[in-house]
Amino acid sequence: MRYRQLTTGTLALGVLLLIDVLRVWLPGIITIFGQAASTPAELMGAFALGWFVLAMGAPAVVRRVGARPVTVVAAVALAVARLALTAAPGGRTQLWLATAGLLAGLVWLVGVAADTDRPVPGLALGFAVNAALHAVLDTVDLVWRGDWVAWLLSAVAVAVFLVGTAQPARHGGAGDARPGPADAPDGSADAPVGPGGGRAWLLAGPALLLAGMVALSPALARTGMSYLVAGDGVARSPLFGLAPVPVAVAGFLCAALTRPASGWGRAYGPVALLGGAVLFALDRGDLLLPAILLAAVGLGACLALTDDASQPASDTASAGTASAGTASAGTAGGSSASRRGYAVVAGMLVFALGAVGYYSAYDLGYPNAAVPVVVAVLIAAMAFTARPVVHWLPGPFPPLRAASAVTALALLAPVLADEVPVTSNRDGPPERLTVVAYNVRMGFGLDGRFDLTGLAQVVDRQRPDVVLLSEVDRAWLLNGGHDTLDLLSDRLGMPYVFGPAADPVWGDAVLSRWPVRDPRTLPLAAVGAPTGAQALAVTLDLGDGVRTAVVSTHLQPPPGKGPVVQARAVADFATRYAAGRPLVVGGDLNTEPGDEAFAEFTKVGLVDALAAARPLATSPADDPRQQIDHIFVSSGLTPGDPVAPRSTASDHLPVAVTVTLPPR
Repeated sequence: MRYRQLTTGTLALGVLLLIDVLRVWLPGIITIFGQAASTPAELMGAFALGWFVLAMGAPAVVRRVGARPVTVVAAVALAVARLALTAAPGGRTQLWLATAGLLAGLVWLVGVAADTDRPVPGLALGFAVNAALHAVLDTVDLVWRGDWVAWLLSAVAVAVFLVGTAQPARHGGAGDARPGPADAPDGSADAPVGPGGGRAWLLAGPALLLAGMVALSPALARTGMSYLVAGDGVARSPLFGLAPVPVAVAGFLCAALTRPASGWGRAYGPVALLGGAVLFALDRGDLLLPAILLAAVGLGACLALTDDASQPASDTASAGTASAGTASAGTAGGSSASRRGYAVVAGMLVFALGAVGYYSAYDLGYPNAAVPVVVAVLIAAMAFTARPVVHWLPGPFPPLRAASAVTALALLAPVLADEVPVTSNRDGPPERLTVVAYNVRMGFGLDGRFDLTGLAQVVDRQRPDVVLLSEVDRAWLLNGGHDTLDLLSDRLGMPYVFGPAADPVWGDAVLSRWPVRDPRTLPLAAVGAPTGAQALAVTLDLGDGVRTAVVSTHLQPPPGKGPVVQARAVADFATRYAAGRPLVVGGDLNTEPGDEAFAEFTKVGLVDALAAARPLATSPADDPRQQIDHIFVSSGLTPGDPVAPRSTASDHLPVAVTVTLPPR
């Protein structure tokens, strides 16, 4: 492999490892450092931003001791932290390992930036390969798998990264194809580092944010596909839900690695990126797919516009300069290296500010739709105002060949990672249904580990026919970009219907072993609560004309009050939807027996299905003291065997009950 290919590949691999660390560190802020909705969002935000601000000192360190030693030491620290996280230790150990890996990754980026004036090929490949692998892994990172395959692949990635980093410095930028004074004809020999690259490095952080939130998010792609299945504002298990990922990856890489357009054609990337960001900000499930595809192509094109590939090295220091001129060029080179270092750390600070600003809105209650649009405007403006390419030189990898290879990897995802559980009517309606209601906290247990196995096991032990889920996250970058709902659906072998609450990828769901008909969702008034809420109603087709209505909800009480208004709305909606049929209502209701909100359900004739086991505390899971997770049934159903099985796979315990259907 030529040197410039090796350095570009090493940059891409380092970006991939850094993203892996971020997918552990970001959810650790709200599951280990603090607790969402109880720890002040301002405190969690300050903790998050503090490490990015601390990294602002890295360029000064690089200027003092040199880029090479800083890059090597930081790369080793990043690699060690990433490999240690494969053990998924949980708790404070996991948080501080991820924090160390994050800080090391930021310092490593600064060191690489000092010696790299053309980062676009490496950054683009890192983003694209990460998205393809995340899709193939069904949105579950190697960090959370913990088996021998995860250890093997993680060790190989870390080893290759360290080998690439250990190669002697050659004075060329990653992907630099500019000929130097002693270049071979293929441009693979040494080339002086030019003064450019600062604009591209500045966009690394904002581009990472939009790639993870929208453009290259496999979980968001599958969620978008699931909305196309059902319509009417709800989502259902899709067939080949990851199919859009290869399209987005191909569009992104082709736009990022090929020669940018000239004249007014330069505007297509910024316009496409802005269009995708606006569609995403509209919070409509049916617009997610066009948002992804527009943002992917637009983001790639914007990166290409900042690629300083056409600036000849002789602009900085020609082969024939005298010793005084060489010294002057060296001084200019040091200044350029510092500018690139400050640019990349400033860009990563934009990443942190955007992520904290967008997701903390769900605790603080302010509108956040402008955040992705503002970040897109920043990227578009920086890209469109970049100096036009005059004599474009190709990167280290042929664009079409590189795009085809990564797209081929992404094409494995719909084949290997997409599973669609199927329901079918059995012989005659059942006599009983087992119902489980569970707040799954985005899939993270009390120790901060992404614990799908623990969630699936505690539910599956109840042998449920219907599962009502609360706090379902399907693509939030803050939580690692997983599609928790689809992953649990696969493990339980039960198709889902999803109702959005806070936005199209956060809400409640119903999983059922029986066919589901007529799904409907009712948005609930916020009444001062920051997080959105809804009620999802479905009808179970039990065969022979027997139907049972099921409603899943998660009530959000306003500060200092009970969720009375929302409880009244859900009770009215559920009884009207059931229209005399047997009815089950359940979820995290954030109200205790005897409270006014609890009484709203009994007023309409519903029965507390857990009454025989009271008191039945469900929160917090390690020391349950509050009875806030409930199941109600209509008077025609007979509840039995109520239980709240112990588990720390979430911060709540599940509740389960078996209901006997009315005789036919």
